[in-house]
Amino acid sequence: MDMQGGSEIFKIGEYTFKSRLILGTGKFSSATAMVDAIHASGSNLVTVALRRFNTEYAEDDLYGPLASMKGVMLMPNTSGARNAVEAVKAALLGRELTGSRMVKLEIHPNQQHLMPDPIETYAAAKELVAQGFVVMPYIAADPVLAKRLEDVGCASVMPLGSAIGSGQGLQTSGMLSIILRESCVPVILDAGLRSPSEAAKAMEMGCSAVLVNSAIAVADNPAEMAAAFAKAVAAGFQARIAGIMSPSERASGTSPLTSFLSNG
Repeated sequence: MDMQGGSEIFKIGEYTFKSRLILGTGKFSSATAMVDAIHASGSNLVTVALRRFNTEYAEDDLYGPLASMKGVMLMPNTSGARNAVEAVKAALLGRELTGSRMVKLEIHPNQQHLMPDPIETYAAAKELVAQGFVVMPYIAADPVLAKRLEDVGCASVMPLGSAIGSGQGLQTSGMLSIILRESCVPVILDAGLRSPSEAAKAMEMGCSAVLVNSAIAVADNPAEMAAAFAKAVAAGFQARIAGIMSPSERASGTSPLTSFLSNG
């Protein structure tokens, strides 16, 4: 597979997926709205925070509705962890609850800006890879860290487009381009997307997939927005495979002057 997502087949580790759209499950108004959005998106992979595994309170439990969905793999995430120790503990619990080896590694100790901690993320990634997890770390758009995480065995890297839930889009496109150029594992854009057009742009740049949560969950019609993102991701990927034209500083007519006019 082209490691930057150039193959029709999307693989993360030993897992294969049809859709290149990954969904988050926070912020939905209800579990029903979440399930409808996942169905509309066609996503095969969704991530869920461990704090939403609450069988004692049905209104707070997302695991039950998600576990019953056919064709959808659950990926526990360590959201809420403040350091590597907490993240590893959360990942182990997630694997025990779901049976899934996949984990989205998130460590953001400051609740004001929710930026990922690179030092703790690297430490946790090394430990989780050693314990047999398929590790997908959420990181700032840092090309050096991305390569270090790849070197320790992470199955993908997930750089942010902008701050979580900010809807500021592809603010990190410059650094993202470097990560895409140098990575030999899938690069999945995670966080900050506001509109389907931004998801298409990320795919055109070379991302293997995008993860979207807030832009879908807080839409007036989450299911319709999920369907729109699915189309945009597919269109962006198809455009990249087809070969996007290179920009030019000079105009080039689509219908050159014909000889009978030039000689007239």
